[in-house]
Amino acid sequence: MTDKENLIFHLEALRQTLIRCFIALAIVLPATLFAAPLLLETLTRHLVKDLPITLNFFSPMELFILQIKTAVVMDLLICFPYIAKQLWTYILPALYDHERRFIKSIVISSSALFITGIVFCLFFILPPVIRFGASFATADINAVFGISNIISLCLHLSIIFGLMFQFPLITIALIKARIVTYDTVKNKRPYVFTFILILSALLTPPDIISQLLLTFPTYILFELGLYFAKKLSPAAKKA
Repeated sequence: MTDKENLIFHLEALRQTLIRCFIALAIVLPATLFAAPLLLETLTRHLVKDLPITLNFFSPMELFILQIKTAVVMDLLICFPYIAKQLWTYILPALYDHERRFIKSIVISSSALFITGIVFCLFFILPPVIRFGASFATADINAVFGISNIISLCLHLSIIFGLMFQFPLITIALIKARIVTYDTVKNKRPYVFTFILILSALLTPPDIISQLLLTFPTYILFELGLYFAKKLSPAAKKA
């Protein structure tokens, strides 16, 4: 097979992989569109419970557009394991058997951590952030929040936490693949913490509370990833 034929073969395989991913998203999307209003109601009830605030929308199409955004995010979350599996399957032919087993475990762990990050955000991060914002209300200044702002913040932070919870897997993969050594990462802990802090500041709203609430769990997960990398990597075990 010539280089041109090889390139065409890989491009065709990638096209088929992407088509399967989009088909999965298209199949699940009607269900998430149907469930979006209920999810919105559940989220708002959970986020503003026991708080003296009201949620409002300010344009005729605002709530409808918000339901579509919610449905799309739900669609991506539900299809995440399948999409990850398809993308890794695309590169599996180039890997050895032991590498394939490692990648399969990474896909499962990645999906579990992604869901854990979202649940952690919804139940332990967003309520105190919203409560903190509502605490500035006074007898003369009422807290009237736009539902689009609240739900958009919820969707945004949920995805961010899901992605940031991938840090231990990134650490393990880099060390196991010998892209970096265990000692190098271990000795660069202050730089890693600074990087996580800066990244959290860029990804979260401009308040110190949400930035720190993302920074510290992510760094703890990085340390866990470093610990397991030492257990799983033969080179790191000798360190």
